Amino acid sequence: MVKRLDFKDMTAAITGAGSGIGQALAVALAKRGAHLALSDIREQGLAATRDMIGDAGLRVTTHVMDVADRAAPASFADAVKADHGGASLVFNNAGIAVGGTFDRVPEEDFDRVMEVNFHAVVRMTRAFLPLLQAEPEAQLVNISSIFGIIAPPGQTAYSAAKFAVRGFSMSLAHELEGSNVGVTVVHPGGVNTRIAEDAKKPADATNEEIAEQLEKAKQALVMPPPEAAEIILRHVEKRDRRVLVGRDAHMAMQMERFFPTTYLQFAKNRLS
Repeated sequence: MVKRLDFKDMTAAITGAGSGIGQALAVALAKRGAHLALSDIREQGLAATRDMIGDAGLRVTTHVMDVADRAAPASFADAVKADHGGASLVFNNAGIAVGGTFDRVPEEDFDRVMEVNFHAVVRMTRAFLPLLQAEPEAQLVNISSIFGIIAPPGQTAYSAAKFAVRGFSMSLAHELEGSNVGVTVVHPGGVNTRIAEDAKKPADATNEEIAEQLEKAKQALVMPPPEAAEIILRHVEKRDRRVLVGRDAHMAMQMERFFPTTYLQFAKNRLS
């Protein structure tokens, strides 16, 4: 039987900790007594997260970092080792999106999504794995998506990256089986973050098209980030390999299982 994790006095490194799920994970882990190394591309977001944690008697460090910078993950790991002595938990949470069908997404925008959402996860894992392996118990947590289960139109870059995170995480989990390091891959459904608002839009998108897409996102992204964070941490505590966050994520998994090539039509029929 796998021993449950006790987050108290563990050090957690979190990317994308300035908003959304990353911010909620930081606050929830602090309440559980974990020390934190928080990174985000926005200094203002990190400051807001730090203020939400308050004076909890914990070691909390903030690191402004663009995870797409190839050298950034190794530098972050070095800083965490210097400031905290190591890390027992790593949450690869940072992510971006880009709107539009494949023929409307410029190559540089597609590549940027892959860099942030997938290659950064690999580089973070490579940089932090020695720190995790030095701990008595450790867990690597990679955030995929509901679009790492199903792949709707208009999500070619995002789905490609999130499916890659899923495959990388599951293969790595098998490689590390029996060691002190566990791997969890997380598939959030519609969590109320800014990812849709911040997504880069096609250059030829009309104001009406953008408004329609944002309204659809508003209707789909409803779960509060703190609720998502609690679900994730309950499963990480048990060292589960896969976490489905939200009813929509569970439904997506079932649709993909029973209708692997026609689930989109099935979903349209259910909603019509």
